[in-house]
Amino acid sequence: MKSPDELKKLGVATILIEAEAVRKLAERVGDDFVSCVHQIISSKGRLIVTGIGKSAIVASKIVATFNSTGTPSVFMHAADAIHGDLGTIQTNDIIMCISQSGNTPEIKALIPLLKKGGNKLIALTGNLNSYLSGEADLILDCTVEREACPNNLAPTSSTTAQMALGDALAVALLSCREFSKADFARFHPGGSLGKKLYLRVSDISSQNLIPVVSPQDDIRTVIMEITSKRLGATAVIENGSLLGVITDGDLRRMLEKSIQIDSLKALDIMSLNPKRIEGAELAVEAVRMMETYEITQLIVTEGGKYIGFIHMHDLLKEGLL
Repeated sequence: MKSPDELKKLGVATILIEAEAVRKLAERVGDDFVSCVHQIISSKGRLIVTGIGKSAIVASKIVATFNSTGTPSVFMHAADAIHGDLGTIQTNDIIMCISQSGNTPEIKALIPLLKKGGNKLIALTGNLNSYLSGEADLILDCTVEREACPNNLAPTSSTTAQMALGDALAVALLSCREFSKADFARFHPGGSLGKKLYLRVSDISSQNLIPVVSPQDDIRTVIMEITSKRLGATAVIENGSLLGVITDGDLRRMLEKSIQIDSLKALDIMSLNPKRIEGAELAVEAVRMMETYEITQLIVTEGGKYIGFIHMHDLLKEGLL
């Protein structure tokens, strides 16, 4: 068994070897990369991405990235392609084949079949002298000097390079499409990532009860309102105008003063100028404000008019914290 220090050194060495492979990859982004972007962006079809072995796994990830950033893509396993999945390919589709060696038997069997359809073929390969490179219309060079594996065998640096080059292509394409945050949210409606881009404060606050007291209400009424609405606070409203807010923290501080509380009214303990947020704001802005001011709830307004509260627990429930 390796010692802890030896294991750390192996981990660091692997990362540095792969980082260097990606750094050198940047030097090989050339005219064919630009042509690939132009071909894909102007295509009336989809991008079909295929590969075998570890390259197939990379292809599947790249397809997911393309689809989530506005480039319609389909993964087709190279082994399955020659057993019926060639029917996936349509006339206007562009095919990208990922293969480090470019000479595997499955790739050699597949390429002639792909060429018969007349579709444009992009090779993403680490071997410019391979069969795949010779048959491709465009080549994305992801050559690496060595794998991070001590035996220089297990796909490590090569798959990292493939992934990085796929990401570079996806980013170039989304930039050409002027793919916006709104577009990204449209494709990611589920999960915290999408919610950060589309979920608004009012979407959350509208599900809460709306605590309200008048400035002349006594402390018992204030306590009952805060307790029953379960938001840890209540707004103080008079003639439709927001005068202030009372939180459970305000109540605790009042009790710590050991003063006569029977005669106190809401106006005696309310905090003026409470932190507020417009319902149309993104919910992530409520997160930012709560973190900045170290508070757990915000008054929600609509055109300046009080419409409710948003609480930190609401944001936690939505996965935004």
